[in-house]
Amino acid sequence: MKTTKSTPKISTLEAVIVLLVVLGIMSLGVIGFGLSPQVPVLLAMGVVTAWAMLRGFPWSAVNAGIKEGIDQGIIPIFIFILIGAMISTWIAAGTIPTLMVIGFKLINIQWFLPSVFIVCTLVGAAVGSAFTVTSTVGIAFFGMGVTMNLNPALVAGAIISGGIFGDKLSPLSETNNLASAVVDTDLFAHIKHLMWSTIPAGAISLGLFALLGHGDHGTSLAKINQTVSVLNGHFSISALSLLPIVLVFVCAGFKMPAIPTMLLNIFVSAGLILFEQPQMSMTKLTAIINTGFVSKTGNTSVDTLLSRGGIVSMMSMVALIVVTLSLGGLLMKFGLIGQIMTPIAKHLNSDGKLITAGVVTCIGVNVFVGEQFLSIILPGRAFRQAFHDGGLADQALGRVLEDGGTVINYLVPWGVGGVFLTTTLGVPTVQYLPFVFFSILCPVMSILSGFTGLGLAHLHASKKATTKLTQATELN
Repeated sequence: MKTTKSTPKISTLEAVIVLLVVLGIMSLGVIGFGLSPQVPVLLAMGVVTAWAMLRGFPWSAVNAGIKEGIDQGIIPIFIFILIGAMISTWIAAGTIPTLMVIGFKLINIQWFLPSVFIVCTLVGAAVGSAFTVTSTVGIAFFGMGVTMNLNPALVAGAIISGGIFGDKLSPLSETNNLASAVVDTDLFAHIKHLMWSTIPAGAISLGLFALLGHGDHGTSLAKINQTVSVLNGHFSISALSLLPIVLVFVCAGFKMPAIPTMLLNIFVSAGLILFEQPQMSMTKLTAIINTGFVSKTGNTSVDTLLSRGGIVSMMSMVALIVVTLSLGGLLMKFGLIGQIMTPIAKHLNSDGKLITAGVVTCIGVNVFVGEQFLSIILPGRAFRQAFHDGGLADQALGRVLEDGGTVINYLVPWGVGGVFLTTTLGVPTVQYLPFVFFSILCPVMSILSGFTGLGLAHLHASKKATTKLTQATELN
């Protein structure tokens, strides 16, 4: 952040202290006291605002920081609202119950976890959204895993890992598109370079799930049969109920953006509900979309699993996105994060150090701010010149932004991704975190690539020389 007569100059030490206070408030509140993350993040935002006022920043800067931060989250907010509506309509239309019944018949119980990982990867690659995977087929697989007496955190880890893996393979992924735009590189060149860390992390994850998930784990076939019987008796289990998920793949094939895909899916699912249940009133249908589906089968486990969704269920997520983006906007506006990142970026003299610093910084932004997009944007801006000066291509930075930024947000208890997954699956972030092998392995693979040079893209010699000649100009 450039300083002017009206802009107080912030030292690196001061920035570190403020950020540590922010981290302390959020971690103590969420992990220490088990609070919902909205309040600790809001408290941290209040502390940063109070510090800014004491340091002489005008209130207009506070307003501008909040507005600039929230502007980046309007589309994600709307997508989360649509996801809530899609979950409830998919359950009411019998889509998720049908997936569960089919899954019990087709998936080998002894290899359940690797099967879940593979299917979620394929769906994620098709739709380009780990959030969508988790909130649709993920719910079905989670219900199956719980019925089979598997560790819920382990099942959640397989679902989440597969969804994120597929997301990283997809040209429809919002974070893939964002990262490639931030580093100004071709989307498909970005995805291709991303494979050097994504494929090894995915392969190792599959092996770990196969190792941990092999065996019957005390699975009761009687319980599975009972669950299938309940689903058949209370939901429309048919090929027609799979129309919404087929529609998702069709829209993906036509490369339709997420918002129109979800809107179309919700309308089709609502029409399917009315077709299957002609006695249903519009009042009840709109209530399902707004407040969620309530399962009344009489089976406690089934009712617990399938009573969810609705626009209202996403309001806590919307609140979290607003406060985390506001906090991130303030940290950007006051130069707190840049004050730490930029000096570090200027003093890195090897590929390994550059990659490591980039990955650690992306993880740090996730931890301090809790917002996925900012964990891509802020380090991308701070490190681009340093990567050019070190002879590394834009694709190398793009991969760092994904491996340290995108995939880690799902592991932060107060992060948007972490809270969404906890809300959707009902498993606390700290419990499923050790089993999201893909997210844990991606930063490791990226750093190994930096030190070994394997799969690391470099600038052409002529371009590198030109970059060094223009370094002073670009820094100014």
